[in-house]
Amino acid sequence: MKAMILAAGRGERMRPLTDHTPKPLLQVGGKPLIVWHIERLARAGFRELVINHAHLGQQIESALGDGSRFDVSIAYSDEGEALETAGGIAQALSLLGEEPFLVVNGDVYTDYDFNRLTTQPMGGVVAHLVLVDNPPQHAQGDFYLEDGRLVERGASRLTFSGIGVYRPELFAAIVPGSKAKLAPLLHAAIAQQRATAEHYRGDWVDVGTPERLQALDRKLSS
Repeated sequence: MKAMILAAGRGERMRPLTDHTPKPLLQVGGKPLIVWHIERLARAGFRELVINHAHLGQQIESALGDGSRFDVSIAYSDEGEALETAGGIAQALSLLGEEPFLVVNGDVYTDYDFNRLTTQPMGGVVAHLVLVDNPPQHAQGDFYLEDGRLVERGASRLTFSGIGVYRPELFAAIVPGSKAKLAPLLHAAIAQQRATAEHYRGDWVDVGTPERLQALDRKLSS
């Protein structure tokens, strides 16, 4: 299975830190956020990675190179201008192949074991998401989960972690190079009963502000 790390966001809420450094290269615990992902993906057996970028993207390529020092191979999808989540994935489909692939947001930190997703049965499912408890800044959550399936209504919602496994067909209708959000595709898959999920209760942080970045850095450095 191939894996894609989403790294094309501008990081507006992280300014001024992101004015000169792309958000995935901001450091916590002595290494860039994106390197935590790469190292965990490598330990889980992923060898072929795709990273998209836009804002200051050449810094990402210069910092990570071809991935050989992490024991992986990295291919880059240069968007020029960020295409949103689904648009960025659609743009990179030629690099991801025809089999299900893993995607993780480059601006989250987690100790999730990516190896768990390599054997995830997809069947007719086009999306399998990892959900987490709602953080204070996103108390309303994103999706309802019932018996391992995403449903349109339920007792309470959980937050999408930014980690998922997708079939390429989920993005088939998106014209490469166009902007497209992921949520409408997921809600369509839920309506068709073709989306599953799991609830992860381990460490997960949406590193969306300088304050959360500093708090995570203190935690990892202690």
